[in-house]
Amino acid sequence: MKISGVDIRPGNIIEYEGGIWRAVKIQHTQPGKGGAYMQVELKNLIDGRKNNVRFRSAETVERIRLDTKDFQFLFADGDMLTFMDKETYEQISLPADLLGDAAAFLQDGMDVVMELHEERPISVQLPDQIEATIVEADAVVKGQTASSSYKPAILDNGVRVMVPPHISSGTRIVVDVYEQTYVRRAD
Repeated sequence: MKISGVDIRPGNIIEYEGGIWRAVKIQHTQPGKGGAYMQVELKNLIDGRKNNVRFRSAETVERIRLDTKDFQFLFADGDMLTFMDKETYEQISLPADLLGDAAAFLQDGMDVVMELHEERPISVQLPDQIEATIVEADAVVKGQTASSSYKPAILDNGVRVMVPPHISSGTRIVVDVYEQTYVRRAD
């Protein structure tokens, strides 16, 4: 399916220069003179290369539809992650760098969606939000609460996030996996 270069959104999978790329970040720019363009940071889904490309509105790119399949995360073995197909119970191992920063949020038994292109795993989508426990949080400095100030905290998976001052060590919170930000306190 052809789409205009300015209609690219983060997460879109496109075919560009013979490779399969995911749009990671986009920035729409409208300079004072000349036409508007979309600055797109692309990540190659096969070899992990990154590329910055400008697309004008007149340019079109091929948007690729990937097949999706439900998998369950089983375990990590070094830098390899093992998943199980929920229909056939077949196991597949993938390198952890395929998931990028989101790999830290994998939990045993977590349901994920694997994207396949011609039967080959391209990427793994985790749930957008997960629950995690704070293991270490800085103390609140008195007098800093007049404005909405956040403090650093470390989750049980080792990831650092910024949390509101009232959150303390041992608290369960909901975290946005892809932004790595605090969402709310877990119920």
